[in-house]
Amino acid sequence: MRIVFMGTPDFSVPALEALLDAGHEVAAVYCQPPRPAGRGKKPRPSPVQARAEALGLPVRHPETLRDKAAQAEFAAWDAAVAVVVAYGLILPQPVLDAPRLGCLNIHASLLPRWRGAAPIQRAIMAGDDETGVSIMQMEAGLDTGPVLLHEAVPIGAEDTAGDLHDRLSALGARLIVRALAEFDTLTPQPQPDAGVTYAGKIDKAEARIDWTATAQVVDAHIRGLSPFPGAWTVIGGERVKLLASRLAEGQGAPGEVLDDALTVACGEAAVQILRLQRAGRAAQDADAFLRGMPLPPGTRI
Repeated sequence: MRIVFMGTPDFSVPALEALLDAGHEVAAVYCQPPRPAGRGKKPRPSPVQARAEALGLPVRHPETLRDKAAQAEFAAWDAAVAVVVAYGLILPQPVLDAPRLGCLNIHASLLPRWRGAAPIQRAIMAGDDETGVSIMQMEAGLDTGPVLLHEAVPIGAEDTAGDLHDRLSALGARLIVRALAEFDTLTPQPQPDAGVTYAGKIDKAEARIDWTATAQVVDAHIRGLSPFPGAWTVIGGERVKLLASRLAEGQGAPGEVLDDALTVACGEAAVQILRLQRAGRAAQDADAFLRGMPLPPGTRI
């Protein structure tokens, strides 16, 4: 098929590559404009733009798709379908209507659960046992369109958002190739009204750990916000990100270090911290961290 691909972050790159490997013609790639990054705050192209340019594909990064000129250019690509994955801009109706077969979205959840911006993080933070990928026919509502394909994956007891991100990115790439190959035989299934939840964008203000919560909540909070923005706590007056954890045995005052393996008491039970990151430093496993900042049992964080 002749495709317009629309995506921006690392998550989207495997889908672009898979479509090309499957023999589809990518007429153009749309992504977010380069953003200031690094110490010099120089504009840096997104992962999708960088990969598309390396592949010799035409790239467009309009600030909006709401003006008629941008919509006319989009329609002029004469695509059979648009494939959208973590693009970052709302698609107005003229854009949704332009491709002959419409716009297909790769969404990292089992719709209608976790519609919205942060489905991977929210699934872990909520303590879900599984999540997955849905291939959805896009419409004007927020992730409300009918689903063509979906596949579930389990969420492991120590999975972080980063772990799940990589697995779901690969799964989405595989499913979109299958959806296009089987398009004529697939029946779009309307999403049920029951079970709708919304995955609101992660606010950095919610990243601080509340040690009075249960161990299950604290553990899910740490894993769901790793690697970014990173759940954090204060240790010795210093803000430290906690990037990996597991449930552990133990009781104590909330935030109390219980042993030499960095098991920390919560409002109920405890978590063992496996990986941490001090400000301005690289992430470290717990044993390396403790060599630089000893936290004997009884220390409160």
